Amino acid sequence: MNVAILGATRGMGRAVARRLAERGDALFLLGRDREELSRSAVDLEQRGAALPVGSAVCDLERPAGFVTALAQAEERLAGLDAVVVTAAQFATQEALEANAERTRRLLDVNFARTVEFCERARERLLAGGGGTLCVFSSVAGDRGRRPVVLYGASKAGLTAYLEGVDHKFHGEGLRVVCVKPGFVKTSMTAGLTPPPFAGEPDAVARRVVRAIDRGTPVVYAPAIWRWILLLIRLLPRAVMRRIGF
Repeated sequence: MNVAILGATRGMGRAVARRLAERGDALFLLGRDREELSRSAVDLEQRGAALPVGSAVCDLERPAGFVTALAQAEERLAGLDAVVVTAAQFATQEALEANAERTRRLLDVNFARTVEFCERARERLLAGGGGTLCVFSSVAGDRGRRPVVLYGASKAGLTAYLEGVDHKFHGEGLRVVCVKPGFVKTSMTAGLTPPPFAGEPDAVARRVVRAIDRGTPVVYAPAIWRWILLLIRLLPRAVMRRIGF
């Protein structure tokens, strides 16, 4: 496949990129830091990626560059089969409540700007006859919960958008994959106490690549979070007010 990845220089995005490279896919990297992009490109080439791995600067806080970055990816790869979006911002509820500007940036990046980038990617994929749009949301968006009020709200909006896009454009050849990770041990969660069932990036990447290949609309990673969130969604509001989950 020819795949453009936004957020491939660290964490789960890097793990997904490595999985794709190891099976010989052609990759183009998008991200904020040009030096990190170059280092990641070399790493992926050494792991077996087809063609030299290209890259372009693309910052979710600078939407004016979305169209140009995607055009560069399509030109370098001679077509796009998939666009993967793993980039996002995270902060604890306490940190967000203490900093209104940080909250604004997180809500803007995780929802509004991610949706805007996905719209440009969707247009480009459909113009080429279809393809896969794989986007990382979160289990935090499945239900409002005390520890992740604001972060969860940003991911709930993204999840709803992805489902709507799937309904509207599936018949035109667009396959939407919404990834809902639980707690995964990455730099984003460094310093936090891992809960039970915490995942590793490579295990998440394995499930994500399988979902991309199959066109699975929703994938939880680790898989047990599907059943945990099913239970959480069934709990009465009065119970949710009392528990700390």
